[in-house]
Amino acid sequence: MSESGELNGYEVLSQAFVAEGVDTLFALLGDANMYWGTIMAQKYGVHVVHARHEHCAVAMADGYARHTGKVGVATVTCGPGFTQIMTALTTAARGSIPLVVFAGDSPTSAAWYVQQLELGPLATATGARYLPVKSVDRMLDTVREAFYTAKQERCPVVLGVPMDLQKAPFPWGAEYSPSTELMPTPQRPAPDPALVDRLATMIAEAKRPIILAGRGVVRSGAGASLEALAERCGALLATSLFAKGLFDHNRFGIGVAGAYASPLAREEFAACDLLIGVGAGLGHYTTEAGYLYPNAKTVQIDINPRGLYQGLRIADMHIRADAKATAEAVLAKLVAQNISAAGARSPMLATQIAAQAARPDSKEFLVAANVVDPRPAMMELDAAIPKDWTVVMGGAHFAGIAVTHFYGRRAENVHVINDFGAIGSALSVAIGAAAARGDGKLMLIEGDGSLMMHIQELETIRRQGIRMLICAVNDGGYGAEVHKFRAQGYDPKESMHGRGDIAAIARGFGLRGETITTLNRFKQLFAAHEPSGQAELWDLHVDDTIPSAPYRRIHFGEV
Repeated sequence: MSESGELNGYEVLSQAFVAEGVDTLFALLGDANMYWGTIMAQKYGVHVVHARHEHCAVAMADGYARHTGKVGVATVTCGPGFTQIMTALTTAARGSIPLVVFAGDSPTSAAWYVQQLELGPLATATGARYLPVKSVDRMLDTVREAFYTAKQERCPVVLGVPMDLQKAPFPWGAEYSPSTELMPTPQRPAPDPALVDRLATMIAEAKRPIILAGRGVVRSGAGASLEALAERCGALLATSLFAKGLFDHNRFGIGVAGAYASPLAREEFAACDLLIGVGAGLGHYTTEAGYLYPNAKTVQIDINPRGLYQGLRIADMHIRADAKATAEAVLAKLVAQNISAAGARSPMLATQIAAQAARPDSKEFLVAANVVDPRPAMMELDAAIPKDWTVVMGGAHFAGIAVTHFYGRRAENVHVINDFGAIGSALSVAIGAAAARGDGKLMLIEGDGSLMMHIQELETIRRQGIRMLICAVNDGGYGAEVHKFRAQGYDPKESMHGRGDIAAIARGFGLRGETITTLNRFKQLFAAHEPSGQAELWDLHVDDTIPSAPYRRIHFGEV
């Protein structure tokens, strides 16, 4: 409060954020946000996770939102504090992650300020929305709009709050109506009956249909409805990378489409004559620029379908509707018309799918001393970590191996951080998800190069008492570049930096750390980890000469 006892901007802003349901804040405090952040923590009891880098604070809020489905909230100061978060904002925007970033801004009344920077152009360039607080009397309205926009549009929103307005008296009282009171009634938009009829006809004519589900299916809870539809029409089931695991339990689930598709899945996509994409963008990576299923008619079912996306013609027909409502409507139409088919489904194919899952990559490699083949190591790690744990994976070369060899986990519990193709974010995202989960049941799988980009956040884990497991896939360099160099006949030494002792670094920050250079250790290590009640890092030394199956196909020309 001000000296006169009146409320000031800090106070009403903090009250508004608490009224929006904010219980966790990811922060790096500076001149332009420190007093507001302190009030949030010390007066209102908000759990504040203090990051060591601004990018990491926003990425942590991203992880919190991915795990909870709520709006993640982060705060950074102005100028250089804000420029640090461009990658995290872009990643959240590409992933449709709802965030509100309280960005302190330079004073509006100052003739000159050393950290002066126009926040809006940078924020909007990332795909985020920018809402500046321009006056005290519009302050609460702007906060409400920020939360409303983040939730309704599923995007990050930067709230720019000048320092002098935060300090200004607020004489009007602080009654606040949160954005939840303004949200539209949740509903499932039904499909056009004429389009349902057309899709039913296309299904009746198809011999080898495939249903490809994306992240929108996970969010809408449409998985079971799609399985019922697939059972009726004989369709196989696949997912985009961001819905990995959704159909692993189904014996006709062929896994991830696109770059990470198995050889068997690729064969089935090549033979597909009807591809029904549901809640998926059907962009370059998922469809391999349209070449994954070259002979198929394509239907896209989505709340916001696209005719043109990433330079591609997406579908022959678009249905603008909810995934679950559409699946149920099409199934009802098939039942009413007595349409059913086996498609490509057969006991033999189910056996082949199970065999592929049991041994995703069988190519033989000679393995050097004191390192392991990362493929059986990932299968061993998958077996050691309980299926109800959350697993966060970075998006570098190793992800092609981790994604391929982790199997049987609910899609809600698997997060591959590759929305922007940026390495270095998964550690922070995992910290945010672990803070939200609160029970320590989270495993991060990250590359050594990616981890080292923000290794200081291991100290945040220790200081904040966050329990989680980290497996650093340590190949001594930036694996993506190493394998691409070798594929083109170049010496990869410029991307190889040696296997630093990451386990020792973890111990230096106060975590438990183990170095792993042989197979068959994860089960024992996990048994020792569970009762420890601490965060722990496993430094897995892997052979850097073993490319993932996707890299062998894409970069080495392996058939």
